[in-house]
Amino acid sequence: MELDFSALPLAFQFTSPGPILVEIGPLVIRWYGLLIASAVLIGVSLSQYLAKRRHVNPELLSDLSIWLVIGAIPAARIYYVLFQWSEYSQHPERIIAIWQGGIAIHGAIIGGVTAALIFAKLKNISFWQLTDLVAPSLILGQAIGRWGNFFNSEAFGGPTSLPWKLYIPPERRPPSLASFEYFHPTFLYESLWDLMVFTLLLTLFFRALSHKPRLRLGTLFLVYWVAYSLGRFWIEGLRTDSLMLGSLRIAQIVSLSGIIFGLTGLAWLYWLKRPLPDVVPPSKSDIVSD
Repeated sequence: MELDFSALPLAFQFTSPGPILVEIGPLVIRWYGLLIASAVLIGVSLSQYLAKRRHVNPELLSDLSIWLVIGAIPAARIYYVLFQWSEYSQHPERIIAIWQGGIAIHGAIIGGVTAALIFAKLKNISFWQLTDLVAPSLILGQAIGRWGNFFNSEAFGGPTSLPWKLYIPPERRPPSLASFEYFHPTFLYESLWDLMVFTLLLTLFFRALSHKPRLRLGTLFLVYWVAYSLGRFWIEGLRTDSLMLGSLRIAQIVSLSGIIFGLTGLAWLYWLKRPLPDVVPPSKSDIVSD
């Protein structure tokens, strides 16, 4: 990453060094893969630590992480490919080339939630307990993973002359914007937003450990959905490569749905004062035990 302070004291320019970190003969290590692997390892460690604080067996989170990876990454790729089928149908050999980028976080969440539901049922543990323990790790992983878009010179916004800007090489620019060099670093916007959501979730988690009443199970996951979706809706409007359904941006549709889902769930918990439907009896999953 190059920094250019020539225009203003606080001005800087992002320039990707390229997608490849190390290349030794046939061995190629890409930034994208390294960041995803790092996010998974950090996320598992964090979830295990939070599990201990909630008196949940941390080994459950270790086992769950395998299920989440198996469920989330393929689903994220399938989701992306389906909405870009006109392109991938012409180049089917690129469908499995996940190292080149092209995964969708909403697809990953769908796959991960499905895997977590099955896992919770098999282990006879509250699904919402698991999601609360994973939510901070998930949003932190998203913050880390967005930098993969930087190294791949993808997922950027429209042209900009703001002091902070992202240089996109000619071969990565949309044809209609080929004459522009600098674009909104939407990867950075979302990464910073995700870090703020991460801070919010951890604050709620640790505050609930020392204050009463305890958080009802599912609260952190629902807050995650609302907070992340608010930022994603705005940031998606800046991007030039959104997955589309006709004239609508898919991520904005899903974000609106996430906001409604999260607010409805929180109202169910704290206004109606009822536990969320779960795979275990409500008596075991209503409120976190001491």
